[in-house]
Amino acid sequence: MAQNGPENTQNGNAQNNNAKQAQLDGARVKRDEGYLTTQQGVRVDHTDDALSVGERGPTLLEDFHAREKITHFDHERIPERVVHARGAGAYGYFEPYDDSLAEFTAAKFLTTPGKQTPVFVRFSTVAGSRGSADTVRDVRGFATKFYTDEGNYDLVGNNMPVFFIQDGIKFPDFVHAVKPEPHNEIPQAASAHDTLWDFVSLQPETLHAIMWLMSDRALPRSYRMMQGFGVHTFRLVTADGKGTFVKFHWTPKLGVHSLLWDECQKVAGNDPDFNRRDLWDTIEAGDYPEWELGVQLVPEENEFDFDFDLLDATKIIPEEQVPVRPVGKMVLNRNPDNFFAETEQVAFHTANVVPGIDFTNDPLLQFRNFSYLDTQLIRLGGPNFAQLPVNRPVADVHTNQYDGYSQQKIHRGRTSYHKNTLGGGCPAIADEGVFRHYTQRLDGETIRKRAESFKNYYSQPALFWRSMSEVEAEHIVAAFSFELGKVETVEIRSAVLAQLNRVDRDLAERVAEQLGLPLPDAVPTPETTTSPALSQVNLATGSIATRKIAVLAADGVDVKGVETVMSALTNRGAIVEILAPHGGTLSGGSGGELAVDRVLNTMASVLYDAVIVPCGPDSVPTLSSDGYAVHFVAEAYKHAKAVGAFGKGVDLLRTAGVSEEFADGTDVTNSNGVISSTAAQDDLPDQFIEELVKSLAQHRDWARRTEAIPA
Repeated sequence: MAQNGPENTQNGNAQNNNAKQAQLDGARVKRDEGYLTTQQGVRVDHTDDALSVGERGPTLLEDFHAREKITHFDHERIPERVVHARGAGAYGYFEPYDDSLAEFTAAKFLTTPGKQTPVFVRFSTVAGSRGSADTVRDVRGFATKFYTDEGNYDLVGNNMPVFFIQDGIKFPDFVHAVKPEPHNEIPQAASAHDTLWDFVSLQPETLHAIMWLMSDRALPRSYRMMQGFGVHTFRLVTADGKGTFVKFHWTPKLGVHSLLWDECQKVAGNDPDFNRRDLWDTIEAGDYPEWELGVQLVPEENEFDFDFDLLDATKIIPEEQVPVRPVGKMVLNRNPDNFFAETEQVAFHTANVVPGIDFTNDPLLQFRNFSYLDTQLIRLGGPNFAQLPVNRPVADVHTNQYDGYSQQKIHRGRTSYHKNTLGGGCPAIADEGVFRHYTQRLDGETIRKRAESFKNYYSQPALFWRSMSEVEAEHIVAAFSFELGKVETVEIRSAVLAQLNRVDRDLAERVAEQLGLPLPDAVPTPETTTSPALSQVNLATGSIATRKIAVLAADGVDVKGVETVMSALTNRGAIVEILAPHGGTLSGGSGGELAVDRVLNTMASVLYDAVIVPCGPDSVPTLSSDGYAVHFVAEAYKHAKAVGAFGKGVDLLRTAGVSEEFADGTDVTNSNGVISSTAAQDDLPDQFIEELVKSLAQHRDWARRTEAIPA
């Protein structure tokens, strides 16, 4: 008789984990080997020319190989996701730290120390199509599929902890509003247009998520440097049915860092695949990204202890009220073999839960539990999409659902129903390790009405705004000014400004000044404290691992000095590249050679985290007469990145308009993240490296004033 679920033996055993990973998608190979054949396995001797009558005659339909090849090509594209269409994915594992969650949940993958559960994670933008750029201002999806022994569990979240609406019935309206406008299909992957802000002005529940969208959180430096959130309040459930409310958090090991809006627009032109390439390249290089999973736990008896409703997806639980409890880590260590088969066909579903995790009555979550499955039935061609390798559980699967498009399993036997005697009663009903819905009593009338506890629209947007550092606040004001400045209908701009006026008077005043609109009359605004956990300035780690540093050089460069700097930085995990006016190698001013990694005019400063200009009496004049090199330095400086120069390299900084204090008679000077030294070659002091690392680790030097820099 078939049993539900595999025998779980030797948890945490490496061989067992490897076997499970192999179950997911088979052994990884570079390419299918063997002779080219048709789909029926018939070898072909030619695939460059179709069968025709003579060399210049008509093509013949009897060429079954050509017809099969073209027909398959004609049907290779499946409908893209309505939202989250553009994404990147990777495999890895999740491992709990200990069994401390065992008192709250029966989910074994969360409570078995040393056990590595395979995962597939897909990161994505939300609003744009598959052909849009990575660095648009947008929410980022952060969806994780856990291939647990008890079935697949999908934690489908975003890099922002709140959503724009409270009830799923509004989801079509919100997505229609943020998507390109229907009359002209413009703009692509952008929220700076009339329909989105018209919706916002009329739906104050959107304001909290809008504050996040206007912040630097909408512009992540990389997928590896952004947080993830489950958004909704879920339930953890013990084996005996006791429930605890839970919020899920992912925190990146590398800290939380963002791009600047000016950078985002330039990166979109230089490398529209910036975030996708970053994830792929770092995994290929063995710099495996890592996140810590944390939970906020609320006992059921404390459900109503807050000034907001726990079931409201537009609200957070401030960490000062309920701290985040670390429970495990996730490491991504393998790229997909085929983007379409894995990243494009992976199917996440909020209703994919395992014993020990259940839902709440969040009205947005209830709709997501319907919508995801409904979408996948259309997009992936029928009900058997769970059999695709990337979606296939490692747990045993036994159902009576035999038919439908793309059925890959050949079922045997006479029965496809339960109960039966002809099939020996199989598959049987298990009595342990099963999913049991959380038991609760529900009473109420059938109505279309939202609870009063959902109607506090302004307190948490105000909390977010007042928790920002001054530079983050400046960026939010600039974002509102940019977005609303693109809105053609003045009445919509004024209506949004009126909503901001109810969040915070200072915010409304600063945005009104930028837009040239009259400030609305003062109205009462919420009284709130601040939450330091909401500011990215507080989420840096001090690490420079995987940060990309450009060294600008030309023939005559100080080879020894460059080698000293490169060695010190790469030993700390940074990625250092030599950019020069030409490819090949550079000759050193005092001998030696350097291999060029990139030709200077094929790259841009926005693709790097820092720039260094080394010494070289011949190298620096060459770069100073190259407008591209001068702009490269000026732009990096304008974007508040770490800038270093030693010896004659300081001359290029001066040419680029860098207006800081430079080393003069002292070993090293660090002026607002501009690090300089008069020394070169073997005399380059260790302090130069240490100051450079310190500035790079803090991501930006916000004390720098660069408004006048023309870059």
